[in-house]
Amino acid sequence: MSLLYKRITLCVADLDRSLQVYRDILGFTINYIQPSEKDSFSYPVFNIPNEADLNFATLDSPTQERTFALTEIKGVPLPKQEGIHMTASVIKVDYLADVITKIKALGLKTTDVKTDENEYSTFIEQAFVDFDGHLIVLYQLMKK
Repeated sequence: MSLLYKRITLCVADLDRSLQVYRDILGFTINYIQPSEKDSFSYPVFNIPNEADLNFATLDSPTQERTFALTEIKGVPLPKQEGIHMTASVIKVDYLADVITKIKALGLKTTDVKTDENEYSTFIEQAFVDFDGHLIVLYQLMKK
């Protein structure tokens, strides 16, 4: 049996604003951006009203093509993501403190940094909530 977790797709209100985080700060590169057709699979999958217009962007990481995707939804308001976070994207970064400084400069909410250690590794982790309410957990592996 073959299993591959391909990517997560986040629905966002403003693609350019989201790219400030995912491209400019976290370092993903754009694979492609294109408008979605009205018969796109995204409409029924994400329960998007047909009057909305969509733009779809896939982003590459240094180790995988199309690791991450953003679907921009225009023409309808997106629901507020408040309360308990139901999902989190977990992303490894090389310089957590530098990344979080840039995230905070955008006015985004962050958690406190936490250090964890197990028999295999020591790492620091910190989370933030992006412009659209998505929880993103960042971690950095430390020398053991």
